[in-house]
Amino acid sequence: MEMSDRDTHNAESNFSLFEDCLASRVFVLPSVSDPEGDSEDLDEFSLYIAQEAWLALPSKIRELTFTISPIPEADEVVLDIQPSSTDSTDTLATYGLISSGDSDESHTFLRYVLISYISLATKPPPAWSSTRTNECEICSREVPLTYHHLIPRSTHERVIKRGWHPPEMLNNVAWLC
Repeated sequence: MEMSDRDTHNAESNFSLFEDCLASRVFVLPSVSDPEGDSEDLDEFSLYIAQEAWLALPSKIRELTFTISPIPEADEVVLDIQPSSTDSTDTLATYGLISSGDSDESHTFLRYVLISYISLATKPPPAWSSTRTNECEICSREVPLTYHHLIPRSTHERVIKRGWHPPEMLNNVAWLC
C-alpha cells in the first residue's frame, strides 16, 4: 500500500511526538539525570530507543490523529508488543534504565511513554476563539481581523470527492484581515 504525502507527514509528526515523549521519560529517570552529562548523547540515545520501539508498535498507534475514535488505551497496546519484537529491553538494560533483561519493566517503561504519546497525539486542536491573534496571519498587519475557513465550507464536498484535501483539513482556519 502506497502512503500519501499526508500519511507520510502524519507518520513523521507522530514519530517526532513519540520520540519527545520517550525522551522526556528517559530524562526524568535517576540514572540519566546527571547535570554534567552530554545532552547530545542523551538525545541520540533517546532517538535510538524511539526508533526501536516505534517499529514494534502496531500501525493503528503509529497513525493516531485527534479524529481517531475510540482512543486506544496504553495498556491494550503494551499487551500487543512482545518482548521478542523489540531490542529495546536489552538497550534499556544496558544503559541501566531497567533491570537487566526484565521485559515486564520494559513494558512498564513503554507504557508510560505510550500514555503520554496517545494523549498528545489524540488531543484536539484548540477552540477557535483561543487562537485569536493580534495580527493578520498572512500580512502581519495589526488591523481588525476576521475568522476565515481556509477551505470554504461551500466547497467541502467537492474537495473531498476530488481528493484535494483529507477530511481533517476541511475545518482549518486562520485570522485574516
